Amino acid sequence: MTTTYAAALNIGLRRAMEDDPKVVLMGEDIGRLGGVFRVTDTLQKDFGDNRVIDTPLAESGIIGTAFGMALRGYRPVCEIQFDGFVYPAFDQIVSQVAKVHYRTQGKVLVPITIRIPFGGGIGSVEHHSESPEAYFAHTAGLRVVTPSNPADAYLMIRQAIALDDPVIFFEPKRRYWDKADVDFGAPDEPALDKARVCVTGDDATVVAYGGTVATALTAAKIAAEEGHSLEVIDLRSLSPIDFDTIEESVAKTGRLVVVHEAPVFAGLGAEIAARITERCFYQLEAPVLRVGGFDIPYPPAKLERHHLPDADRILAALDRSLAA
Repeated sequence: MTTTYAAALNIGLRRAMEDDPKVVLMGEDIGRLGGVFRVTDTLQKDFGDNRVIDTPLAESGIIGTAFGMALRGYRPVCEIQFDGFVYPAFDQIVSQVAKVHYRTQGKVLVPITIRIPFGGGIGSVEHHSESPEAYFAHTAGLRVVTPSNPADAYLMIRQAIALDDPVIFFEPKRRYWDKADVDFGAPDEPALDKARVCVTGDDATVVAYGGTVATALTAAKIAAEEGHSLEVIDLRSLSPIDFDTIEESVAKTGRLVVVHEAPVFAGLGAEIAARITERCFYQLEAPVLRVGGFDIPYPPAKLERHHLPDADRILAALDRSLAA
């Protein structure tokens, strides 16, 4: 069935709610309106306002309430309306949600899924186009994931909700309207923490996630026309990271370019570069290169196309790697 990313998420949420009456959705305008991006459209009508809850405009309150509900056996799924709105809830997430399992020596579970539309590409402003994933990937006790396509959106939201761990679920908002075939009866694989090789190649490996996966695939097509073979890996899980899949690819290609929308400084690309340099030192033919946003606050909408990584910047990094 051909469907959009947003619709695939909606169907995944619906299936999770049908499978477990303890799954409860919470967020600003997610009920009657169906969410800013209509991801929760019709769910309140079908499941009632006790399971699809329109909350006040208070992110700390949303997560704090969900935390208490999770302690009582519920599986809350919280929507943070935009990426830049998550910061008022940051203390609740990193100080309570991420810590309580360890604080109680494993006796207390916190099965919370926190959905966060993230990244740019929709012509919006700061606080609506952020990439805060490194903050959460750095926090022990949280799983951090991001599906890049409709099929993974459907699969991964159900996997996240079923986990007993807290999950930060980043949704690349510029992909909400992307369409693809989704087999809603397919097996639930790969696992939530596994990367996916989207395209195989021999000359260099490109690792991307979220909204930049489609950009990397475009770069791979252009590179093929120019006689270069790129292997593109969709990271999918940002914490933990599937370094084994990356290592296997880099051992074959000898080169690695990491792409993300977040600023390059102290981004996930830095951790990936360090780990792969440690693990593949003798296989690397060139330094690991990173392509990302610039180290500035998110720019005005008319300038974001210059800020976001595009195929040209990925190919420029490839040229530098091949020339090393």
